[in-house]
Amino acid sequence: MAEGLEKGHYPAPAPLDAYGNGGFRFADMSHRGSILCLPSGIWAWPVVKAHEFTPLSFAKAAAEAELIEVFLIGTGDDHVPLPLDIRDFLKRAGLHFDVMPTGAAARTYNVLMSDERKVAAALIAVDKAR
Repeated sequence: MAEGLEKGHYPAPAPLDAYGNGGFRFADMSHRGSILCLPSGIWAWPVVKAHEFTPLSFAKAAAEAELIEVFLIGTGDDHVPLPLDIRDFLKRAGLHFDVMPTGAAARTYNVLMSDERKVAAALIAVDKAR
């Protein structure tokens, strides 16, 4: 768990300062593992590999869909297409999503956040920043 990240949740959106080494840095903290960056804050996310995705993996994002304009999904080191059931779940929830490797998703998240867009992201942790 992150240093200072209470119960796996940082209670506000924040730009990502770094990614790699199996985790992320944001808000002067580090977190080992994957994260969900949502309007309600940054959450620890138990997903390790894209093949683990289930609709439940995205339930928190679906619950906040009305507050999200763009939902980025970082699938690890490589681009992994979403299975049809996951795509259908996200569409039914009203989420407009884009799937890409985690590094690209983290950088895009920061750019859209700095443009004050309503962006959210589900990011699988990677070992090396690229």
